Amino acid sequence: MSDAQTAIDETVKGNDVVLFMKGTKDMPQCGFSSRVAGVLNYMGVDYTDVNVLADDAVRQGIKDYSDWPTIPQLYVKGEFVGGCDIITEMTLSGELDTLFDTNDVTYSKDAADKIREANA
Repeated sequence: MSDAQTAIDETVKGNDVVLFMKGTKDMPQCGFSSRVAGVLNYMGVDYTDVNVLADDAVRQGIKDYSDWPTIPQLYVKGEFVGGCDIITEMTLSGELDTLFDTNDVTYSKDAADKIREANA
């Protein structure tokens, strides 16, 4: 396993919620990363953000790690959840709430409901 793969594995397994993204949670650098970070931020989820633009080895390494070709990538309790389209769909269907509930991830249910109301 490369140094990047080892670092990715340790980050994914060492944090409850991790978002590999372009930019940071406070300053996303692409629309897809911004959407997912925006959902997590609005819902009050405590998560670790990894800026793949800061390290080319991590940028390619996370794609190899998950066998998923795009960024952002969300992990919850060490498991790959998906990218922007999947997270958006899960948020609107309530599946993300269920995933967080099942994994004891703290989030604002009211905020999640407001997202769904605004997109109904």
